[in-house]
Amino acid sequence: MSFDDFRRHGHALVDLIADHLETVEQRPIVPDVQPGWVRSQLSDAAPAQPEDFDDVLADLTRVVEPALLGWQHPGFMGFFPANASLPAILGELASAGFGQIGMMWWTSPAATELENHVLDWLVDAMGLPGAWRTDSGVGGGVIQGTASEASHTAMVVARQRAVERGASTDELVAYGSAQAHSSIEKGAKVAGYRHVRLVDVDDAYALRPEEFARLVESDLEAGLVPAVVTSTVGTTATAAVDPLRSISQVARRHRLWHHVDAAYAGSAMLCQEFRHHVDGVELADSYVFNPHKWLLTNFDCSVMWVADRRPLIDTMSIAPPYLRNEATESGAVIDYRDWHLPLGRRFRALKLWFVLRSYGTDGLRAMLRQHVAMARGLADRLAADPRFELVAPVAFSLVCFVHRDGDGATDRVARHLNAAGDVYVTPSVLPDGRRFVRVAVGQARTEQRHVDRAWQLIDVAG
Repeated sequence: MSFDDFRRHGHALVDLIADHLETVEQRPIVPDVQPGWVRSQLSDAAPAQPEDFDDVLADLTRVVEPALLGWQHPGFMGFFPANASLPAILGELASAGFGQIGMMWWTSPAATELENHVLDWLVDAMGLPGAWRTDSGVGGGVIQGTASEASHTAMVVARQRAVERGASTDELVAYGSAQAHSSIEKGAKVAGYRHVRLVDVDDAYALRPEEFARLVESDLEAGLVPAVVTSTVGTTATAAVDPLRSISQVARRHRLWHHVDAAYAGSAMLCQEFRHHVDGVELADSYVFNPHKWLLTNFDCSVMWVADRRPLIDTMSIAPPYLRNEATESGAVIDYRDWHLPLGRRFRALKLWFVLRSYGTDGLRAMLRQHVAMARGLADRLAADPRFELVAPVAFSLVCFVHRDGDGATDRVARHLNAAGDVYVTPSVLPDGRRFVRVAVGQARTEQRHVDRAWQLIDVAG
């Protein structure tokens, strides 16, 4: 492909994406395809000869688009939002076009320093501890692929720190809420923790710190070594918030690493009125949130901060001769290869930079507040209707409810919502076994009329 062809086809692809996003509301959220349909539309073997790129773009429309789930549809209220704004998409294009591998400062000064700078912006914009700024020389931030990767990284660092104090890996214990994301338990097991404790929760589905303290004491008496605890700000099921300060106090008393998973709700910390949910965060050792959920930055972009970078770097750093260079040896630069498992890494900071500059922090705050207001308005309607019961506090923009007639009626409401084609929700199960409906308001293009439509469908199905 020549550069002239690249320009022509590039314009066509951008037009295709723009048309898709502009018309996504007119498409059903759930694709009408059966397993195997996409493969049935493709040739059995890779082409031996080059094909015209116009044909490739035609198949993008013919084969790929019909099988896309409508994550960018304004009526998508399932899981958590996974927003892809236009500035972020352009940032992703720029990242691919520049083709940087930002594993060290000298392999891409721009990728490294822009990431340093943008994450320091966010520390200030979100009211997080100043020591977490990269330019503090103490802590610092890094963009991981996902919160799962960040949480796994924290567990590996905690494991190494405990081993350096003389513990055996067979003795180590990891703790997390019984309502924590599945990646916490999985990450602990992959990191080699033989003992994983899922701590009981209270009536608001938040981790009970007194139960956590009891489990730690019990494990110590049994000769085990408590090493890491993960608390959650905005659990996956109900957006519950664990009490960070109380958990940190137990963790510090017994020398556990305290990691905070704020994957979904962390974006809300741009707004002053939500920061009470992270009271005590300055006592944590690491913290992660996903701009690729609720901050208009397309997947993947997960920001992790550490209060002290030294344990992270000491755990992750391996420097063979082919990676040594003058800048690294000087100690004046950040080499992000030492901040996570992968060596190679993409220029993810570009899309986050594009978003922050295109919307501004005030614009992002306005969007977050609008989503929360719409969610609370829906919650008020549900609370006022005797047929329904809210089963979790609406701390952010997730609404969780049941039908008072039981699981069958609750499932009927969920099926009716999802069968409509223009709204999508995800049902789940409470700790007491009851089925409930999750309505996650937060897609970039969601307006009040879309939430009104969800209520209309709930009302009719109820």
